[in-house]
Amino acid sequence: MSSPDGLLKAAAERLAHRTPLLDPDDLAAFVRPFFGRADTFLAAARAHGSPLYILEEHVLRERAQRFLSAFRAELPRLRAYYAVKSNNLPAVARILAEAGLGLDVSSGLELAAALPCPTDDIVFSGPAKLDPELALAVEHRDRVTVLMDSFAELERLERVAGAAGHVVRAGVRLMTDERGLWRKFGISLADLPRFFDAAARCPHVDLRGLQFHTSWNLGPASQVAFIRRLGNALGALDAAHRGRVEFIDVGGGYWPPQGEWLHATATPEGQVAQAISPVHKPPLRHHRCPAVPIETFAREIAQAVKQHIFPHVQCNICAEPGRWLSSDALHILLTVVERKADDIAITDGGTNAIGWERFETDYFPVLNLSRPSPAERECYVLGSLCTPHDVWGYAYHGTDIQPGDVLLIPTQGAYTTSLRQHFIKPLPSVLVLP
Repeated sequence: MSSPDGLLKAAAERLAHRTPLLDPDDLAAFVRPFFGRADTFLAAARAHGSPLYILEEHVLRERAQRFLSAFRAELPRLRAYYAVKSNNLPAVARILAEAGLGLDVSSGLELAAALPCPTDDIVFSGPAKLDPELALAVEHRDRVTVLMDSFAELERLERVAGAAGHVVRAGVRLMTDERGLWRKFGISLADLPRFFDAAARCPHVDLRGLQFHTSWNLGPASQVAFIRRLGNALGALDAAHRGRVEFIDVGGGYWPPQGEWLHATATPEGQVAQAISPVHKPPLRHHRCPAVPIETFAREIAQAVKQHIFPHVQCNICAEPGRWLSSDALHILLTVVERKADDIAITDGGTNAIGWERFETDYFPVLNLSRPSPAERECYVLGSLCTPHDVWGYAYHGTDIQPGDVLLIPTQGAYTTSLRQHFIKPLPSVLVLP
């Protein structure tokens, strides 16, 4: 495929690909409720200034209830853990713990932040945990289950727990893809019997479960496929080892219901077109990779568990939603500082508030709350950082855009506050709405 003819063929295939368009009616239905609440958001801007994060507590609670209801209708004993890495604002973890979820943390830093939350059920995942991080987990062994990531981590946990004279409850992460960078995470299924044997020689580590994770799931196919593989591995496992499995954690990676929205330049065909003609300006249209409802995830994962897991082990099933819970609960308010040209508006907030150049690829509507309109008008809406990659969008919904106008970037609750940077400009304040 590296030959010129092969590359040209691959480029032609990509150009011929057609990523589904975002239906204008779906976009209008998404935008309408936010304009309907414009007075609330404008009052927040007047009272607290901008840039401003607005966190909506009721959205978090509603999402938690829907997730639990969907999965417990299929798996009544399911336990859900909020993946703190998706949004590390302390209020988010507290609210979701109050709503009945445990917490999934991926570092000692996150574990320390989770401990004050009202939950007695924390799982500690992530690769290459350091001794001080493991020591903190051992100290709080009554609340923390350590999900080990390797044989070396088993040895470190045994040493740390043994030095403290305590036994810690643990699980082990399983590698879902034995190729490329995903080999960073977990042990291979083929090594599972050997891991159980090694754990049996560690008197201070009580191995009681298994965990796996597949990311960016628009549907449950990847999760179901690995559950099938895991069932085969469990069937071949020694009965004594199977008897130790009290929980299987199917991880997170559930995509929010609106799916993934992309600019044309982020689609496979758009990337090729951009490479061929970097100055080409694509038409203002948006693409959507659809996601299935959480009820579909729950139904198909539960069916796979019942078919492939329960014949071998009768255990509790766990899940670690992050993005699905936090995405729709946080929005960003900005104020226009300058209309520098007919097609350029610059705001008071920079994309250091989200930590990466998200809106060069991902599409989210920019809503002018001061001059609302369902119509979308082309304009570069940029931040105030000293970098040309400081982009909020390439259009806005409104009748016009002028200095002093208040803009809303909705549904920015996932992987924004966790990635934000102290770069050039201050970070926004946080306002929690009930």
